[in-house]
Amino acid sequence: MYELLKIVHILSGAVLFGTGAGIAFFMVRAHMTKDAATIASVGAIVVLADFVFTASAVVVQPISGLGLIHLQGYGLTEPWLLAAYGLYVLVGLCWLPVVWIQMEMARLAKTAAATGQPLPARYDRLFRTWFVLGWPAFIGVIGIYWLMVAKPAF
Repeated sequence: MYELLKIVHILSGAVLFGTGAGIAFFMVRAHMTKDAATIASVGAIVVLADFVFTASAVVVQPISGLGLIHLQGYGLTEPWLLAAYGLYVLVGLCWLPVVWIQMEMARLAKTAAATGQPLPARYDRLFRTWFVLGWPAFIGVIGIYWLMVAKPAF
């Protein structure tokens, strides 16, 4: 059971990190084109990927993690686990608005493409917010990986 749960936990962590990195890459590349139709199309795909992959991994991670904690005999309040929980919450607090922002950027781009208008200034403000929120989430996930591997004694 332990090995199966560990594989599930590692794979869902990889999905969480990989989907986040992939989404960031594709959104930035689409943004760089300044083409509303491209941004709208990529934005729709990115939102779908977030709901299918990221949301699934967000659910699987704590479930598999709690199982691993139990099977390994750790207490739920180990300092390295408390740090991981805190980072997980930070990542989630960044991710939730990012999903809404992606949906809104895609909607604005779709409207601009359909009307032949340029992207509105609101799109650029949303992109900057999206970009800024991505950094603590990305660094937080790396921090969680480090905590899971190193299990440091604080």
